[in-house]
Amino acid sequence: MSTTSRETREQQLQAFNRLLDIMDDLREKCPWDRKQTIESLRHLTIEETYELSDAIMRQDMQDLKKEIGDLMLHLVFYAKIASETNTFDVADVLNALCEKLIFRHPHIYGDVEVQSEEEVKQNWEKLKIKEGNKSVLGGVPVSLPALVKAMRIQEKARGAGFDWEEKSQVWQKVEEELQEFEEEFNVTDTTTIDQQKATDEFGDLLFSLVNFARFIDINPEEALERTNLKFIKRFQFMEQASAKDGKSLSSLTLAEMDKYWEQAKQF
Repeated sequence: MSTTSRETREQQLQAFNRLLDIMDDLREKCPWDRKQTIESLRHLTIEETYELSDAIMRQDMQDLKKEIGDLMLHLVFYAKIASETNTFDVADVLNALCEKLIFRHPHIYGDVEVQSEEEVKQNWEKLKIKEGNKSVLGGVPVSLPALVKAMRIQEKARGAGFDWEEKSQVWQKVEEELQEFEEEFNVTDTTTIDQQKATDEFGDLLFSLVNFARFIDINPEEALERTNLKFIKRFQFMEQASAKDGKSLSSLTLAEMDKYWEQAKQF
């Protein structure tokens, strides 16, 4: 390690030690911080995680730095609370993490040889089974949003060797699910749609689309969020543009709205 790198590492350790000292002070002296529990922090941590995600989507590096700090505070907070009952402390957390990383990277810290990223992922899933996981899919959090969960399930299945061979096969599955959904949903007579079956078929269709996205290296969560943000931007343009013309958006016909929408697409 060079002198410059060593000085930087010392600064990083000093900053982390400073955070631990401040956490100790807050837990002892601040009424709000003293009152918190692991359970009371949970929903706040989820919120901070989404704020971090928003900063990443906006490519706002200054905000990203702030959100990383906020999330890091929560992680230190959890470790501090656990240390008060001698369950574990931040050193236990970090040492356990280091040991796991070393164990799961035998191609770096052992004698295993890999030739590709895909081999690394496959080894990772095999090692997790050795650690005691009963299923490759056992590590997928139950509370993950459904779109993210679908992506993670498919990634883990691929790590176990369960995947399509060709892109065309995946798209053929999408078309198959689309046909099944169309048959279930597009009822041409007065027959009532079976809502449960239609819901199941739509879920299958979404799952197959997520699978195709993964196969061509598109993150479906990111893709959908980009579309969400684009729609918000264009819709707000419509609201502002119609207001400048002295019109209420809700009073416009669809044809009139479409004109504003086409204007919004120019920006």
